Amino acid sequence: MSKTISAGATPKILIEKIGGDLSLVGWEGDDILLKCDDDEEMRCKQDGDKVSITCEDDVSLRVPKAASVFIQYIEGDASIRGVMGGIELKEIAGDLSIRDVDSVAIDTIQSDFSLRGAKGNLFVKSAHSDVSIRDVDGNVTLESVADDLALRDVRGNIAANVADDVVLYLNPQAGNTYSVTAGDDILLVMPPKANATLTLNGDEIDIEWKGVDKDDDATSRTVILGDGSAAVKLIAGGDIRVTNQSNAGETAEDFGNFAGIDIDWSGFGDRISRQVDQAARKAEKKIEEAARRIELNVSARAGRKAKGAVNVGRWSWDLSQKGVPMPIKSQASDEERMMILKMLQNKKITAEDAEKLLASLEGGS
Repeated sequence: MSKTISAGATPKILIEKIGGDLSLVGWEGDDILLKCDDDEEMRCKQDGDKVSITCEDDVSLRVPKAASVFIQYIEGDASIRGVMGGIELKEIAGDLSIRDVDSVAIDTIQSDFSLRGAKGNLFVKSAHSDVSIRDVDGNVTLESVADDLALRDVRGNIAANVADDVVLYLNPQAGNTYSVTAGDDILLVMPPKANATLTLNGDEIDIEWKGVDKDDDATSRTVILGDGSAAVKLIAGGDIRVTNQSNAGETAEDFGNFAGIDIDWSGFGDRISRQVDQAARKAEKKIEEAARRIELNVSARAGRKAKGAVNVGRWSWDLSQKGVPMPIKSQASDEERMMILKMLQNKKITAEDAEKLLASLEGGS
């Protein structure tokens, strides 16, 4: 179903809960266009320019570009594009991708997060997986990142605490402060004419820079590049590497676990990191791998006896007919197989649930 709401060019939108995935796009129109698969799963309230929305399923929203959006909880993944009135998010359980927005403030992201293009500031209290950020005009504050961090083209200040590796592409601006703490390795890439005062602490410090002497034994260094007008403070539980070489990627895998971040290393300042696009494909890859594993396991178990009930998410499939075994099928039908894999793809069930269900339909235990 679809619903159109007229709340002016600058509405205040409260999204209380999305039970599935969310697609939120800012457009030139003054109306809010809302689409949901099931009318009964959605509730909307309006009070002037204030609109509240709750839906237990997937939701697609088109809102005026100047809308401000506050989101309490998203159970699935979310894609947000072109919303310039400010975004606040309390918690999302799945992946989050944001592009071309103004300011963003987030409490908790349970999975991967990628942002590209923000005119204002970015604040994240807790990110429980990988984070990729590019092209931010304002300040970036990341209080806690549980896995890897990739940062590029941030024109404001940076403050970040990261559990694993950090890749930082930086063009330091006079008067700015860039402070990053990492549990493992840090790679910093800057233009050859960068002006910065570097304060570095790590297990090993490798500075590949013309005019800067090597010190293989140092675990703490202060280095002034150019006029030193920007402050860069790096603390690493592992190694720190600083370079202005465009071929940094050729040795990055030896330096640390940066291959997992999927950065396009070549041509610093010329080519774009691939992390944002790869993060969006990550979930699809996991589903494909799970589906292949399920198919192999089902084939191996074919011909074994089915028994009992299989609980799958919100559904309970009683295969025993109250204790009376069903006739055993030699093979699940294509329709049944596709239905189960579709449930897996839509995250209605886990890979383990799907495997159990397909095995039962095939006659497995």
